[in-house]
Amino acid sequence: MRILLVEDDTMIGQSLRQALTENGLTVDWVKDGVLAQDALSQGGYAAVLLDLGLPRRSGLEVLRRARQDGDRTPMLVLTARDGVDDRVQGLDVGADDYLIKPFEMRELLARMRAIVRRVGGHAQSTIGTAETQLDLSSRELTHAGTSILLSAKEFRLMHALLERPGAILSRTQLEERLYGWGEEVSSNAVEVLIHGVRRKLGADVIRNVRGLGWRVSKDAS
Repeated sequence: MRILLVEDDTMIGQSLRQALTENGLTVDWVKDGVLAQDALSQGGYAAVLLDLGLPRRSGLEVLRRARQDGDRTPMLVLTARDGVDDRVQGLDVGADDYLIKPFEMRELLARMRAIVRRVGGHAQSTIGTAETQLDLSSRELTHAGTSILLSAKEFRLMHALLERPGAILSRTQLEERLYGWGEEVSSNAVEVLIHGVRRKLGADVIRNVRGLGWRVSKDAS
């Protein structure tokens, strides 16, 4: 999943970005409300982690404007404000969930998975097809009865491909899902990851569509 992190505290932001990346997520981090609004307008995020006390434009205002513009991206509010009125206001404006600082990373990850599942209509923490399934909580990929644990980048790759089985994703689309802003991308990075997954589970787990990109088949081979 590609996540937008909106947090003005440098120490908290760095810690969250590192932890999220280590858990297989691609993270774009901005530090004020105006930059958050600009990033949201570009789209493509699976979820937003939004602090309320932001410079230039409050998190509540970012949330309000996004919902007024029809943006349905799942948003999880992170804040030190623990008053009931603050929580109620955020939820009424359009937040999908609320987490009070300080919090445990595993709870944050679980709440993120939950709000993304709700928006996508998934009751379970797995996505994919009858033959190929990805467990979003454990990073376990199962194909044709064989299961493996994925590295962080392998997880991002398979998450992108299994969100919509059968859809063809180009190199550029996959790179956008695999790397955050400012990360260096080698010319064969996507191929190296695909080769690694195929080596573990077989060449048919990811299909190449010549000149267009890659996909995971909808149905069992």
